[in-house]
Formats: sequence, structure tokens, C-alpha cells
Amino acid sequence: MKIVLRIVFGIAFLLVAFFGIGPVLMADGMPGERTLTLIVVLLIFAVLFVVYRWLMKKKF
Repeated sequence: MKIVLRIVFGIAFLLVAFFGIGPVLMADGMPGERTLTLIVVLLIFAVLFVVYRWLMKKKF
């Protein structure tokens, strides 16, 4: 069960990195827009990490 969770969260982290960091680095918008996008992406990473740690500590 832990292997499946690791695979799912690995894919989730990769998708957030690909679709989240790309617009932050290559966006042609205003700096405020890029900063807001970066904050949202970092919050998504933090939530994913906390949920991952919580699920891994549970006994399956």
C-alpha cells in the first residue's frame, strides 16, 4: 500500500512542479502575478507534503 501512495504522490509532485513552476519561470505577466502564482504553487507543495507525511505515518 505504501508503494502505491509513493507512486501517486510522486506523480502529483511532478505534475505540480511541471505545471506550477513553468508558469512562474516563463510567464510574461506582471511580477505580482508571477509572485502570486509562486505562492499558490508553494502552498500546493506544502499541502501535498503534509498529507504525504500524515499518510505515511499511519499504520497500514
